[in-house]
Amino acid sequence: MIRTVRSREVYRNPWMTVREDDIRRPDGSPGVYGVVEKPDYALVIPRQDDGTVHLVEQYRYPVGGRYWEFPQGSWPEGHVGEAPLDLARAELREETGLRATRMTYLGLVHVAYGYASQGCHVYLAEGLIPGETEREATEADMCQRSADPGEWRELVRAGRITDAATLAAHTLLTLHEEARSEGTRGGTGHRETGSRCGEAGR
Repeated sequence: MIRTVRSREVYRNPWMTVREDDIRRPDGSPGVYGVVEKPDYALVIPRQDDGTVHLVEQYRYPVGGRYWEFPQGSWPEGHVGEAPLDLARAELREETGLRATRMTYLGLVHVAYGYASQGCHVYLAEGLIPGETEREATEADMCQRSADPGEWRELVRAGRITDAATLAAHTLLTLHEEARSEGTRGGTGHRETGSRCGEAGR
């Protein structure tokens, strides 16, 4: 097991912290590990009864392109530590305008655990009710669309969906559906229901 000898913060902004650790490997040799610390976030798979899913598209500055993905995001500064379910509902509402009467937790995905601590909590949203979006200024150029199973596969094949968390979340959904079709309790989690939705649709 790797042992931390010393840790120091080398960079910070409102969204992330970078620290550099002096480490000792199991064989006794020294090393340095850079770790990006970001709060966990939530990703939502909004799905209709016919299997159609809702996707959003936006410009991703670090890679210089627009891509389709499932709605996702983290709390703004000051909200760290609040329930992932509440965050999932907020992201769904803000980015798509949809509210869900059923939310099922599918599992946790580590986004890039080779260098980052961040995790992604994946939820399946069903019983969807349309409404107005509440997008932030950074999401002003966001588009949305629905995709049936065939369209989903085409978007992946065409390189229009490359987000690792979105692809991993779809795998969790597939496993959840396989378990449910076998008559067992699906996925890796449990269903959480609530009535903090239901605003009138458009």
